[in-house]
Amino acid sequence: MGVIAPLRHEYERVSDAVLERLTLDFSATAEQYDRSAAFPRANFERLAAEGLIGLTVPKAYGGQGAKLVEGLRVLGAVAKGEPSTALILFMTYAYHAGLKTSQWPEHIYAELARDAVAGRGLIGGLRVEPELGTPVRGGLPKTTAVKTKDGWSLSGSKIYSTGSTGLDWFAVYARTDEPEPRVGTFLVRPDAPGIEILPAWDHLGMRATVSHEVVFTDTPLAADYAVDLRTPREWAEQPPEASAFLWNALAISTIYDGVARAARDWLKTYLNDRVPTNLGASLATLPRVQEKFGEIEALLYANRILIDDAARRADAGDPPSGVEGNTIKYLATANAIRAVEIGLELTGNPGLSRRNPLERHYRDVLCSRIHSPQTDTILTAAGKQGLTL
Repeated sequence: MGVIAPLRHEYERVSDAVLERLTLDFSATAEQYDRSAAFPRANFERLAAEGLIGLTVPKAYGGQGAKLVEGLRVLGAVAKGEPSTALILFMTYAYHAGLKTSQWPEHIYAELARDAVAGRGLIGGLRVEPELGTPVRGGLPKTTAVKTKDGWSLSGSKIYSTGSTGLDWFAVYARTDEPEPRVGTFLVRPDAPGIEILPAWDHLGMRATVSHEVVFTDTPLAADYAVDLRTPREWAEQPPEASAFLWNALAISTIYDGVARAARDWLKTYLNDRVPTNLGASLATLPRVQEKFGEIEALLYANRILIDDAARRADAGDPPSGVEGNTIKYLATANAIRAVEIGLELTGNPGLSRRNPLERHYRDVLCSRIHSPQTDTILTAAGKQGLTL
């Protein structure tokens, strides 16, 4: 592979020192958030103080206009410290990167952009439902918006609502009650009437995402907060841009790669510090340990090449295809899981003890498997494309 020329940035690059401090400070409280399963509010106050909530807001709205390379660089540093914070932040970055808001009324988007630049404005997509599951696999949502004289009335239930108790905006995927239903996004302020958050999130890992169930009961919305409604046929004729799927694939890859890198760094210290009495030297001096640690290094090196190359291509106007982007997500998350598993193989019982962070990193990295698109969808698409004559 040839050397990739550095990009000319249209934004002020966040310094390495700032990102290193964020990683270090967020890692110091990561166990606390894992045990409490509370929204990591202090982390977002810190991100706001650093001016990083509005990183991808276009410059025309007062933001920094960062693209994929810089957005992923920040997300990776945050994830290495506390990955739930990174997952919540990613959703806001994706909306302001213009991938989901191009059809929104300008004055509505401007309101969200101003919020983000001011250090608020966290937005999350509420899409999954108890009956439907994820809409990625098809079907109409049960959550319904009824037209009223003042706008809309929204009723329904959303599960796995990442960031639920800490968001400033809910972007709710719902249908209308019209004879030919339209489907799309309804913006809801969390302090609107008729909203209840049920504490349903008690998960293996990524516990601070507070992905609870959010129930709407006749929640009133202004008419223009229905920001992008189309019939299912219209959605099929004009699906979201491939860049939206690429942001998702590369951000998920980056976040869980960050978890694996945190695990690798802890393991490096552990192996160098552990000196069994029968050995008289650290575990890091053993050829077998060096070989397995080298495997971890190789897996994470592959991740860096895959993610960085795709992000640079996208920023330069030559993005990978949707199939390629999702294949990167499949490979990078599998590599991240395997890297942490090797750490467990090398440490044995200490690696599974809750007094060591490797156990938490393993629980967190396993959550990469459940993000859409999931493995069967990715590999079926790749296989179908590969078999096409």
